[in-house]
Amino acid sequence: MATGLDTGFVLFDTAIGACGIAWNGRGIAGVQLPEGSEHETRARLRRRFPDAREAPPPVPVQRAIDGVVALLRGEPSRLDTVMLDMDGVPPFHRRVYEVARTIPPGTTLSYGEIATRMGEPGAARDVGQALGQNPFAIIVPCHRVLAANGKVGGFSARGGVRTKLRLISSERAGGHGALPLFGGATEDRPPSR
Repeated sequence: MATGLDTGFVLFDTAIGACGIAWNGRGIAGVQLPEGSEHETRARLRRRFPDAREAPPPVPVQRAIDGVVALLRGEPSRLDTVMLDMDGVPPFHRRVYEVARTIPPGTTLSYGEIATRMGEPGAARDVGQALGQNPFAIIVPCHRVLAANGKVGGFSARGGVRTKLRLISSERAGGHGALPLFGGATEDRPPSR
């Protein structure tokens, strides 16, 4: 992704507020969910990417932005092919993010299910820690990952669990996914593991 810039960033409006995205020649370097204001979101991006300059996004980045905006409006959007710059991301985290990117919109997996899919069934806590450090929110849909037994678990973005539930709800409102929310839980039946 040749941009003419080492690292650039831009803010963009979404249904949940002003988000930000940073990129470099290797792909998307990070996504920032809304802070308290546009100014705070910009400041957070500048702290995360101090060498980045605010600039118009190149075409591949604009496609990623369009996908994030659509998804947050509850519209169909595929983000699993967006190129990410994983330099500096630990190998275990990379594996977690790769599995998380396979979760369809409107559906969820548990931390334990991700660990099992990675071939490390005892690593649910480590999966949670990796997702808590996810630099690519929405593109790596950490909001689609729940704790055991369908419990919401944590969320490190501003608004915490409330934001996580809002993201999941926006996907469900758009009719995404064939599986029920929270791993198939019903009032009569506990969620599947």
